[in-house]
Amino acid sequence: MTNNVKTIEIDGKQVKFKSTAATPLRYKKQFGKDYFTEILKLKDLTELKDIENQSEALAKIDFEILYNIIWVLAKTADRNIPEPLEWLDSFDIFSIGDILPQLQDIIVASMFAKK
Repeated sequence: MTNNVKTIEIDGKQVKFKSTAATPLRYKKQFGKDYFTEILKLKDLTELKDIENQSEALAKIDFEILYNIIWVLAKTADRNIPEPLEWLDSFDIFSIGDILPQLQDIIVASMFAKK
C-alpha cells in the first residue's frame, strides 16, 4: 500500500480509495467545486477533539463535502463505481465517523505534492 491508496471495509464490503493528480479535477468535474477549497472548509473537524465544542463544531460542518470527498477517492480507485447517490445507496451502514479517520492520510497526501 502506498500513501495514496487504501482499502477499508464499509458495511461488509472491501472498498478501495485512491488519490492521484486527477482527483481534484475529477472532484471539480463531478461537483462543480474546487477540491482544495472544500477540504479547507472541513477545518472545524479539528474542533471535535474538544468535547465542549463538539456540537458547535458539528453544526458548522457540511457533511455533503465529506460524502463527496469519500466518493471521489473511491471513484479515483475504481472508475466503475456508480454516481454518488447510487453508490451511497449500495451501503446500509456508512459511518463517516469510522471511515474518515481511515482516509485522513490519503486526503492530506492529496494536498501536498511529492517527488
